Amino acid sequence: MGSRALSAGASFDSPDLAFERNHAEDVSKVRWNGERGHKFHESNGVVEQSSSPVRRDVVSRSLSAIKALENDEIDLEGGRLEKGRDRMVRGSRAVKFPNQALLSGCAYCISSCSMILVNKFVLSGYNFDAGISLMVYQNFISVITVTILSFLGVISTEPLTWRLIKVWLPVNVIFVGMLITSMFSLKYINVAMVTVLKNVTNVITAVGEMYLFNKRHDNRVWAALFLMIISAISGGITDLSFHAVGYAWQIINCFLTASYSLTLRRVMDTAKQVTKSGNLNEFSMVLLNNSLSLPLGVLLVIVFNEVDYLSRTPLLRLPSFWLVMTLSGFLGLAISFTSMWFLHQTGATTYSLVGSLNKIPLSVAGILLFKVPTSLENSASIFFGLLAGVFFARAKMWERSQSG
Repeated sequence: MGSRALSAGASFDSPDLAFERNHAEDVSKVRWNGERGHKFHESNGVVEQSSSPVRRDVVSRSLSAIKALENDEIDLEGGRLEKGRDRMVRGSRAVKFPNQALLSGCAYCISSCSMILVNKFVLSGYNFDAGISLMVYQNFISVITVTILSFLGVISTEPLTWRLIKVWLPVNVIFVGMLITSMFSLKYINVAMVTVLKNVTNVITAVGEMYLFNKRHDNRVWAALFLMIISAISGGITDLSFHAVGYAWQIINCFLTASYSLTLRRVMDTAKQVTKSGNLNEFSMVLLNNSLSLPLGVLLVIVFNEVDYLSRTPLLRLPSFWLVMTLSGFLGLAISFTSMWFLHQTGATTYSLVGSLNKIPLSVAGILLFKVPTSLENSASIFFGLLAGVFFARAKMWERSQSG
């Protein structure tokens, strides 16, 4: 999770939520991609994303991800937001390097994969049983970093006014729920299955668009979504490390992620109208989402009695644990920056496809690094789901080319 700009992210395909995380200048041109990120990250509708998981989820935090509006989509998981197709990212200063497209693509892939794997390591490797507290700390890192960069003039952000906060608060409540459920699911489910299950978000988002915005999708898109459902079901049936609680949290996360992107689509125009500049860029959304999430997150820490756990766990006395947690916070924010950089250097089409392909090495790394027990049937289901994600990205590209 991490600062999700839903990074990022989409029909969520990201987890990328990463993570996982992203944004709009003109609502009709925004797409949101995906775990902490979680993010999230987030992808194929690019929500990846977000991504998520854990963006936080391939699931994210930076906005953990904005949904593809009209001709663009999101990939949450992750959560990452894509600004209009080859539109220049505002508020950031470009640094000139040779082969920037390749460099930005590598940076985006590394940050989104790392976000999810680090979150998984904190929750499962250290057996840290305070996912909400982890989210609060990651968001706090994002707020401090963005505030410092804004103060130094490196980026530009909109001032947080009460009018803007009141407009954005409903979206933020869903955003917090999305990040928390992504954390909870990632604790119990292996990274590969989280990535495949996040594809279900694309299905929910597509149905929501059809009923709420009268948007029609091409048969190729529906075929890809059907394949995603099949892969998710077959993956769950053959999952040797199946955990009912984890799957329940992931299903809730899919609905919240889809709700976030659909709600964001309705709120964006109103939010921009109450800003002083008439615009709400990626960094402003990162600051807005993460700032508003802190008081709500602290309240949930108290409600879920994580304070008692935090007072007893020896993990908080380990410097290495704080180092890893802090790293996860910076990775969540990195997804937002690198996704914007990559999108500016290439475009929505390349961004979406790379986000989908990025899930393949992420899933393999998750299985190998965490020694996940698997079978031939489960591996085939996971691979089938990842290919369905790539097919979905290609179908959306074709759909946009036809409508454009």
